[in-house]
Amino acid sequence: MKRFSVTVTIDRPKGYVDRFNNVYPLNYGYVEGIIAGDDEWQDAYIFDETDCTGTHFKGEVIAVIVREDDIEDKWIVAKEGVTVSTEEIYQKVHFIEQYFSSTMMLLD
Repeated sequence: MKRFSVTVTIDRPKGYVDRFNNVYPLNYGYVEGIIAGDDEWQDAYIFDETDCTGTHFKGEVIAVIVREDDIEDKWIVAKEGVTVSTEEIYQKVHFIEQYFSSTMMLLD
């Protein structure tokens, strides 16, 4: 599967604490116009070492986390041309993804 460009609306900025006291170590949001398995906008983790600020991030989907025990997948979005290893991704998303059984697809 090829990488493709998206704009993510950030609704959980780095440092956000959810109702279960999980602290987000990276920005997280959704892609409007794409409906996920939960009938909501597609969720996305944002990999940006510059700690983007603001409410939107334009980048490309570089990987997809496929949850085997949930109804939705998570997209990994980074700046165009950025390469991130599966190990780096799993380290950053472990705070939530540890509760799910999943596999990851890196996009070309």
